[in-house]
Amino acid sequence: MDIHAEKMEIIKMIIETENPGIIDSIKKIFKKEHHVDFWETLPQDQKDDILLGIKEIEDGEVVDYDEFIKKYV
Repeated sequence: MDIHAEKMEIIKMIIETENPGIIDSIKKIFKKEHHVDFWETLPQDQKDDILLGIKEIEDGEVVDYDEFIKKYV
């Protein structure tokens, strides 16, 4: 079955349903599809800090957790 036929079948099922829960579920699916990536909601200073942290990791500028904790235990 091609995509157009699939869509038409779904449309027919939506039109025929009397169950509001099904309609709400379908709406939620489409709203999730248009969800904004969390990255786009971050302020620029937070993005800069995250990108700096990633760069430091890539450059090997890391401290071993166990070695760090030994100083404070």
